[in-house]
Amino acid sequence: MTNFGYTLMTEQSGPKDLVRWAVGAEQAGFDFEVSSDHFSPWLTEQGHAPYAWAVLGAVAQATERVELMTYVTCPTMRYHPAVVAQKAATLQLLADGRFTLGLGSGESLNEHVVGDGWPGVDTRQEMLREAIEVIRRLHSGDLVTHHGEYFDVDSARIWDLPDLTVPIAVAVSGDASIERLAPLADHMIAVEPSADLVSEWNRTDGAPQVGGEARAVGQIPICWDPDESAAVQRAHEQFRWFGGGWSVNSDLPTPKGFAGATQFVRPEDVASSIPCGPDLDKIVDAVRVWWEAGFTDVALVQVGGDAQERFLDEAAGPLLEKLRAAAG
Repeated sequence: MTNFGYTLMTEQSGPKDLVRWAVGAEQAGFDFEVSSDHFSPWLTEQGHAPYAWAVLGAVAQATERVELMTYVTCPTMRYHPAVVAQKAATLQLLADGRFTLGLGSGESLNEHVVGDGWPGVDTRQEMLREAIEVIRRLHSGDLVTHHGEYFDVDSARIWDLPDLTVPIAVAVSGDASIERLAPLADHMIAVEPSADLVSEWNRTDGAPQVGGEARAVGQIPICWDPDESAAVQRAHEQFRWFGGGWSVNSDLPTPKGFAGATQFVRPEDVASSIPCGPDLDKIVDAVRVWWEAGFTDVALVQVGGDAQERFLDEAAGPLLEKLRAAAG
């Protein structure tokens, strides 16, 4: 069975609205909710970037059923892994066991702000590997002292730990990241619907098996609107950065940089990669490639902060019915 999620996109809504959307998404029938964890929006037109962990704490209290996840947190630069371990444990307590810690190697957009530069991808993945090891040790409840290649921890203990250990999902993008990270994770996250990624994950020694104990979590933007032309315009205004690809998007440091990199992207280019308009079947077809690739969980991003309420009220329920029928 495929699980369908809703994205609390911190780049396009303020904190109180995000909590409202979270409650509405639960009522509409979504299975889980993921939150981005950004210091800055991708583009100035999006206009928001509240602190994801404060939002998720409020969401944990305002909802009852949906699973929650960061999608994703970088525990290596803006946050020290010991701090991530503490707040993940606290959120798991607030959520009564509904929280999964989604981790990744980060984007320059968010991590450069602390002034420590921006390492190459190999270094970032090694930092992430060590950070996960630190988080796992702290979640054991033991007193931890750690002097590693990238991080130091001095006599640290997490005092408030949930009975259910926080599961860790890790974002991967290719063979090298899977080899490094899959054996340390409980679940897989990926930004493209690639069956090869799922297969490589399952072939990796020590990795939990997707389709068994592990989940494979993906995400897709959509732009539902009764007016297709309005949907295309909104998607172009706020999501034209999406087509740049991970290798580009991870290295650009500012919204101005993303604006420059996407200045020649046309509305029709965006509409070719993001389903826009009222046609729910078109959205189902776009999501289909994820479960056909072996992904167990797919989170939808409804583009536009001012478009959430109507989407949740009018389209989310019928869309979930169609998705579940199609996924079988």
